[in-house]
Amino acid sequence: ELAGVRKSFGENLVLDDVSLSFERGSATVVAGPSGSGKSTMLRCINGLESVDEGEVRFDGRSVSGAGKALAKLRSEIGMVFQQFNLFAHKSVMDNVTLAPMEVKGLSKADARARGQKLLERVGISEKADQYPADLSGGQQQRVAIARALAMEPKLMLFDEPTSALDPEMIREVLDVMRDLARDGMTMAVVTH
Repeated sequence: ELAGVRKSFGENLVLDDVSLSFERGSATVVAGPSGSGKSTMLRCINGLESVDEGEVRFDGRSVSGAGKALAKLRSEIGMVFQQFNLFAHKSVMDNVTLAPMEVKGLSKADARARGQKLLERVGISEKADQYPADLSGGQQQRVAIARALAMEPKLMLFDEPTSALDPEMIREVLDVMRDLARDGMTMAVVTH
């Protein structure tokens, strides 16, 4: 939930008294032109950006004032970025299993078993041992989705998830997102 959120970068007011909530199990799309504050809003939701005024709450807890608890809170919010942000020097499987092992303390075997299921879910299990540079944009974005899902988030944030893709790649990513929505994943998607 965002309540009266304001955010500026210098003289540039990006978010002006934004109040909205995302219902559990809903897929909400926020559309608007480039530069209208959509991505900044997502970054405020998961604490990557601080707010100047107002409050961001996730699952009843303040993101704005989370302090040391922010890392725990962030582990419950998955984020899929426009530019994938995969680790180029790690395999697909390593990209998906790193956070569950490092942050949640999963064993390598458990993380890999979960990773394999997630790669199957997004339709690229055969790419587990390849590196991001060997994949198409749509495949990389599906890895990014699997990586976010590996943390078993309560909320998924999608920041322009198809804008960096060729038109023929968009459908495969949207299909995965539709499946997540059908399964009841709470999602906030921003797009122009």
